[in-house]
Amino acid sequence: MITTDKLNWYAAYTRVNQELVIKKKLDELGVENYLPQEERVRETPLGRKKIRVILIHGMIFIRTDKATSFSLLNDHLLNIVYLKDREERRSLIIPDKQMEKFKFMLDYSKDAVELSTTPLAPGELVKVIKGPLTGLEGELVMVDGKSKVAIRLDILGCAQVDMPAGFVEKVTTKCHKKRMKSSTNQPSL
Repeated sequence: MITTDKLNWYAAYTRVNQELVIKKKLDELGVENYLPQEERVRETPLGRKKIRVILIHGMIFIRTDKATSFSLLNDHLLNIVYLKDREERRSLIIPDKQMEKFKFMLDYSKDAVELSTTPLAPGELVKVIKGPLTGLEGELVMVDGKSKVAIRLDILGCAQVDMPAGFVEKVTTKCHKKRMKSSTNQPSL
């Protein structure tokens, strides 16, 4: 189904509680996708039970080429709507690097990952050097008096997880300094 065009990550809205149905259809079609889920322990009348919880209700991430992204809507009649880039009025593409960091954070964090659409002031670029998220690069930010490592997902907001300051080391790059300077002039997510 997928052509040889460049593959990109797209964020797509689904109906709430239809995320797993859409994921199953995409899997059957051989289209790479990612449905952010987290394992949690819940108390039930029969005792504790591990369940998988969908983190972003009504959304799934799809990695495909442009032609297939349209085909999913037109030929396969998937009930999804791609997020649009407001300026260019086309489907929003999430950079591969951002998706890699986001997936890594969700897959390896022992603590709950919070997703926030509230604008977050730029933090210091850091690399995690201890714990299950070792190697993850993100921004060290303070939220409600707690230090957190945040990963920005363009217009979707930030994924953040609690992180002791001693578990990270500062990373300095020219690119980060330039981005920090420009992001203080305009609100960012």
